[in-house]
Amino acid sequence: MMALYSKASRFIGWPEGIEPFVAKVVTSPGLPGPIAKDAVLLVDRPADVDADTASKFRGIVTKTSGQAGDCRCVVELEPDLGHVSAGDVMRLDPARSRIRVLFQRRATHNSLLVTERCNSFCLMCSQPPRAVDDSHLIEEIKRTIELIPRETPRLGLSGGEPTLCGDGFFEIVRHARNYLPDTELHILTNGRSFQSLEQARRLADVGHPNLKLGIPLYSEQPDRHDFVVQAKGAFDETVKGLLNLSVAGIRVELRVVLHQHTYARLPELARFIGRNLPFVEYVALMGLELTGFAKVNLGNLWIDPYDYQDELAAAVRVLDRSGVPVLIFNHQLCVVPESVRDRCVQSISDWKNDYLDCCDGCEAKSQCGGFFSSGLGLAKHSDHIAPIEAVTG
Repeated sequence: MMALYSKASRFIGWPEGIEPFVAKVVTSPGLPGPIAKDAVLLVDRPADVDADTASKFRGIVTKTSGQAGDCRCVVELEPDLGHVSAGDVMRLDPARSRIRVLFQRRATHNSLLVTERCNSFCLMCSQPPRAVDDSHLIEEIKRTIELIPRETPRLGLSGGEPTLCGDGFFEIVRHARNYLPDTELHILTNGRSFQSLEQARRLADVGHPNLKLGIPLYSEQPDRHDFVVQAKGAFDETVKGLLNLSVAGIRVELRVVLHQHTYARLPELARFIGRNLPFVEYVALMGLELTGFAKVNLGNLWIDPYDYQDELAAAVRVLDRSGVPVLIFNHQLCVVPESVRDRCVQSISDWKNDYLDCCDGCEAKSQCGGFFSSGLGLAKHSDHIAPIEAVTG
């Protein structure tokens, strides 16, 4: 697991009272002033950087301790942040000696947290909502977007529920359109705000050329979906939102997290989708991430993925017959029926992806989705994990 947050790095020689700021990591000391002023310079030995060069940058960053000398505005990164490299974007808070990596240039998955507020309270939420005023994140996200390389293939927005930011949500999408027009913007939302056709059309009017929403639907039975998200009426609002987004021409990915309350009627949900929501770009059948509320509610949620193989395979068959593409996220190949292994994708963000020791002997490891590090920390995973060659050989 790769650390993205630190409150143990050393901030040396920073003025008192400085506000947190967002900066891009660079390694070229010869950058012109207008670019350097929004960057921190990553070097081996801060003491080797002359004062004129250092003054152009927001600060100097090093992975080597004890080399600051008389330099000011130096950050000595703790070992957990040794992966930081040129092109990354960080939030630095000198007053509190805290660092958060907001964007990693070398990562395949990058997502920005828009808000911790949410109007659902999902049983397995990996980012439990908080009723806080975090509207300051809007400007921080916009600044981050400005610093992300334009060739970045994709960027995620998540929450909480991003649409609760109102105008700020649309500002962020518009900013992404202006600064990262070739980057796919993937937004995780419960879709309930789009029960208003006006909201769906407003999003379409932003004109982002490569926008996709990931929206969860957990059952074809309204009461069961509402129970999973702990919000009465959520099913009706979500389905209305999906239909309105289709009218507005917004691409949608449907997401189904599989656990004790969703797996049994998975084929019936697949039929509902095929009959009523055939316009979705694809359906993602997702394994459970054992963190946040899922960790607290583990006894009420956990089922070994091996034990819902039949329901998983049946749902794929139903969606195939309906002409709706289907993918399987967050699963290990050895516990997925062979007939649907070709639908599995490596969907776990690389900074929280891991494998068991026994996976080293598996011929399919390079294609396997692996595990969430959080689950391995709980020593919780399928009882049927085994190298593919031992299963099929």
